[in-house]
Amino acid sequence: MAGRLTVCPTPIGNLEDLSPRARRALGDAHLVACEDTRRAGLLFERLDIPRPRLVSYHEGNEAERAVQLAQQVERGARVTLISEAGTPVISDPGFRLIRACLERDLDLEVLPGPSAVITALVASGLPVDRWRFEGFLPRRAGELERVLRSAETVVAFESPRRLPQSLAALAALAPNRPAAVCRELTKLHEEVARATLGELARRYRNDVKGEIVLVIAPARSEGAQGPDLAFAVDALRRLVQSGARPRAAASVVGALTGTRPNDLYRALTGRDPRE
Repeated sequence: MAGRLTVCPTPIGNLEDLSPRARRALGDAHLVACEDTRRAGLLFERLDIPRPRLVSYHEGNEAERAVQLAQQVERGARVTLISEAGTPVISDPGFRLIRACLERDLDLEVLPGPSAVITALVASGLPVDRWRFEGFLPRRAGELERVLRSAETVVAFESPRRLPQSLAALAALAPNRPAAVCRELTKLHEEVARATLGELARRYRNDVKGEIVLVIAPARSEGAQGPDLAFAVDALRRLVQSGARPRAAASVVGALTGTRPNDLYRALTGRDPRE
C-alpha cells in the first residue's frame, strides 16, 4: 500500500471546527507527527478518536525527524502532521517534512481548515486584497518601522505578555493607523478590538491573556483616519536634529504616518519642497 503524508489542520479553539476529512485523517493515520505528544493525546481524547502512535516533531528535532518520517511514508505508512492548533507549517514545524516527502516523490495531501491568520484577517475589517503574514512581530524599532511601511495589510502573532509593549512602540510611529487585536479566536472569550494603534495602545496597557493575532492596515489604506500632522512633524524634526536630511526624512516619516512628505517638509522648513 502506498504511503501518504497528510497535513491536517486542527481547531484553534472550537472543536466543532474539525472537518470530517480531518477527523478521518486523524483516525486513519498509522502515526501522527505533532509538536507536543501530551497535548496531542488530549486532543484525541477530547475528539473521541482512537489514539494512534504519536511521534514528537518540533524545532529541536525537525531536521532528523523529517527524514525518519519521510522514510516511514516511503515504506507505506500513513503519516498525519498536526501542530498544536490551526494549520501546520504556518509559523510551526513541517516545511522540512514536506520537502523530504516531495523529494522522494511521495504522496502529499493538504487539508483545508482552521487558521488563526485567515480568521483574524477577515474579522479585522481591514483590506484583504493584498496582505502578508509577518509571523511574530519583530522586536527592534527599525524592523517595526519596516512593518509599518508595508503597502499591504499585515497579520502577525504576538504574545499576550508583549502585546502592550508592541502596541506602544507601533503607536509611537503611526498612532492613527487602523488595526485590530484579535484575541482567543473561536473560543468562549473571543474578542476583536478594532481601532487605531494609538487607541489600542491605550486600551491594552496591561498584560492580557489568550492567543493574540494583530492585524495592521496598509500604510496608505482607504478609510483611514486623518494622520496626526503634529506628531509627524515632531518625529521629522527629531530625525533632522539627529542628522537626517529633511527631504529624505520627510519621505520616511510620511510613509510611516500616512502624511504627505511635501506637507511635512513645508511644515518643518516653511519652504515649498519644489523650490
